[in-house]
Amino acid sequence: MNSVPVRSAPVRPPVPVVDIDLARPGEFRLPGDRGPVRPQGQVRALVRLHGLPLGMVSAADTSGPAGLWRAVANAAYVELAGQLARHRAVERTGTPDGGTDGGERRHVLHKAPFISVVVATRDRSEQLRCCLRSLLRSEYPEFEIIVVDNAPADGATEALVRETFAGQVRYVREPVAGLARAHNLGLARARGSVVAFTDDDTLVDPRWLSALAETFTHDARIGCVTGLIVPAELETPAQTVLERQGGFAKGYVPRTWSLFDPPTDPLFPFTAGRFGSGANMAFRTEVLRSLGGFDIATGAGTPGRGGDDLLAFFEVLTAGHKLSYQPSAIVWHCHRRTWDAVAGQVFGYGAGLGAYLTGALLKNPRRLPALLRRLPRGIRYAMTRSRDRSADPEADWSRRLALLEVRGMVYGPCGYLRGRLTGVGAGNRQG
Repeated sequence: MNSVPVRSAPVRPPVPVVDIDLARPGEFRLPGDRGPVRPQGQVRALVRLHGLPLGMVSAADTSGPAGLWRAVANAAYVELAGQLARHRAVERTGTPDGGTDGGERRHVLHKAPFISVVVATRDRSEQLRCCLRSLLRSEYPEFEIIVVDNAPADGATEALVRETFAGQVRYVREPVAGLARAHNLGLARARGSVVAFTDDDTLVDPRWLSALAETFTHDARIGCVTGLIVPAELETPAQTVLERQGGFAKGYVPRTWSLFDPPTDPLFPFTAGRFGSGANMAFRTEVLRSLGGFDIATGAGTPGRGGDDLLAFFEVLTAGHKLSYQPSAIVWHCHRRTWDAVAGQVFGYGAGLGAYLTGALLKNPRRLPALLRRLPRGIRYAMTRSRDRSADPEADWSRRLALLEVRGMVYGPCGYLRGRLTGVGAGNRQG
């Protein structure tokens, strides 16, 4: 169902991914602040200014690391001119993009909420090891890490946590497969007033938790914060193509959504995929618990394939809370490395969207008229965006991925209903 011909897929050489700050000339760092690096030839760089992300650029120079850094900086000044101007304008007003000035940021961190970080995992202990190491480099004063081992095939993950991270990471096991179930167990065990979620195939920025906390403390009406997701590596053609098609990126400008101040998007608030992704999301713990946590008929490991994050975002908004996107909360994601894995992932995106919409409507059928009223304008909006991409040199491959995602959307409602049935059965077996 989710196969895609790959014979015409573009082939691209590996490109090192690096992190640079224009305020620190000549310095390249590895994703997740794993240390300095001296790349050669070409790079794909996350560009920052005084720590705040501006965008990603590609550059090449064969003269050595110093010349390559200048090439990246020159590309940034041209391609990210708008972001640079915006950042400098904000600096002149004394309020950085994070929403606080220096004094207020110190005050925010002085009253920093205790954060519980939940990492759900399944049989990927080596990726988990890297993720946990990045979390332990966090520049945040008060947090805990909870690893939820979801239906493991062996004891490798438990051994890793109990032996390598003893006293630093809490371990719990969820025997029934399903990301939403794993997240719900983590939510139940969380001791923090904020609960943050990331995946085992990520590296978090040292200021990830600080950026999340600052956003929550800026406005008590915010119930959920999502953040920027950028690639940790572009080593394979599949990873490169997925990133060129948009990857997980949601932009570099902070945004806040609310039903009381809706955007111009004709499908809002049903366009939950625009708000963020489950690899980088955080909630006020009491808000997420009041909503019943995540719907166990959704998420990876279930017939629904995904949509658990989207449904949670939607429920937060429709319950009257605000949802904020904060690009300073950065997570680096290790994209799937093979074509088959990317195909499955894209199909899963579509299935998750269909499952999420089905779940939202079944929970409250009165939402259906609102969705139907918005649908014609939403379709016209999507078609306009599709035509705008017609000049894309990889348009044919884009259409293949788009078709695969549409197939997933068609399957999604069926997957959600199957998930509801199997979820009830699993719940009865556990009870």
